[in-house]
Amino acid sequence: MPAPYSIVALVGSLRKESFTLKIANALVKLAPVSLKIDVTTLNGLSFFNQDLEANPPADWLALRDKLKASNGVLILTPEYNRSIPGVLKNAIDVASRPYGQSSFLGKPVGLIANSPGALGGVAAAKHLQNIMPGIAGPVMGQPEIYLNGVGDAFDAQGELVKDSLKTVLQQYLEAFAAFVAKQNG
Repeated sequence: MPAPYSIVALVGSLRKESFTLKIANALVKLAPVSLKIDVTTLNGLSFFNQDLEANPPADWLALRDKLKASNGVLILTPEYNRSIPGVLKNAIDVASRPYGQSSFLGKPVGLIANSPGALGGVAAAKHLQNIMPGIAGPVMGQPEIYLNGVGDAFDAQGELVKDSLKTVLQQYLEAFAAFVAKQNG
């Protein structure tokens, strides 16, 4: 069997107990054997400033290198004020620069939005669908995934206990694994 594809899962929330981080950690456990998921938080990533591009900070280079070494990227986001969190937009800006050298280029990308509310982060996902095509490899269009009602999906230890959510995530990961294999084949 070939080595699993290396996937970076960017977590678009800084909160220690965020649903987004819990979902990312659940993906690691639910992933098919063809995917190895590296959960990457954005804590400590400095703000993008074009003045620093000639001599980028080490944290920028580390994120860029991690993405470039991967076979694909999952972007996980909560919805803040009908959009993505600033920390996630900052990471996208850092990783997509300098112009023409995006670390996302050629990388198949999957988008996972979530919310404890009824809409499942759909507005945040739609913003990502607008942002990513110009700076990334192919973005998986189907299936789309907007996880609603995630507030009761995890136990006190952060383990995914909501079977319906497990099923949706497993189906999404199977589709993403096929998408990554096709793009890397």
